[in-house]
Amino acid sequence: MPYLALLRHGQSQWNLENRFTGWVDVDLTPAGEAQARRSGELLAESGVAFDKLFTSVQTRAVRTGSLATEAAKLAWLPVERDWRLNERHYGALTGLNKAETAAKHGEDKVLVWRRSYDVPPPQLEAGGEFDLSKDRRYAGITVPATESLKLTLERVLPYWREAIAPDLKAGKNLIIAAHGNSLRAIVKHLFNVPDADIVHVEIPTGNPLLIELDADLKPISVRYLDEDRAEKLPALPA
Repeated sequence: MPYLALLRHGQSQWNLENRFTGWVDVDLTPAGEAQARRSGELLAESGVAFDKLFTSVQTRAVRTGSLATEAAKLAWLPVERDWRLNERHYGALTGLNKAETAAKHGEDKVLVWRRSYDVPPPQLEAGGEFDLSKDRRYAGITVPATESLKLTLERVLPYWREAIAPDLKAGKNLIIAAHGNSLRAIVKHLFNVPDADIVHVEIPTGNPLLIELDADLKPISVRYLDEDRAEKLPALPA
């Protein structure tokens, strides 16, 4: 049965500064680099023979995947990167301090923007500092102006079906180094998490979530490799 390791990138500079990051290309902090290396050690200790690494095209995920596989002595793994594994786009919240935004707009409204399944933040205005429409990584696509988790899932799922699921069904063990919300989207899909419950699912930085799948890609076991930093596990589908 194949294994899938979901790895949220290590701490980024904007994680440290408590800012909404989204599609902005922020690098890892030294602590984030250490988390990525420790993740690789945990992946090696799991005993799973991984075959391939998937990442987004954002530096913090790319470097997390690289540092983790190097630490696991798997630097040779083939890598596939795609923008559809990017973090959720936070729209007009991008770059803002989360605490200051809550003080300005109210904690309840910001909580809805951050955690609800289908309510996106206000749209990012075109032409501003964080407008990525001319970034070469996104040539040929329409860069979103904002996203909810639902919209994030709607772009992740086609990539899952066309690129990731076929490898798993072929028996390959995979690592996906990505972001809190793109990984939450995958968890929602795999574990059939209800819309109202996904708001309570959190994936910690730098702690691989190892999922064993059956032939139909239904989870049959799940665990965090660093038990001391584990969040509540998603329930296995009935």
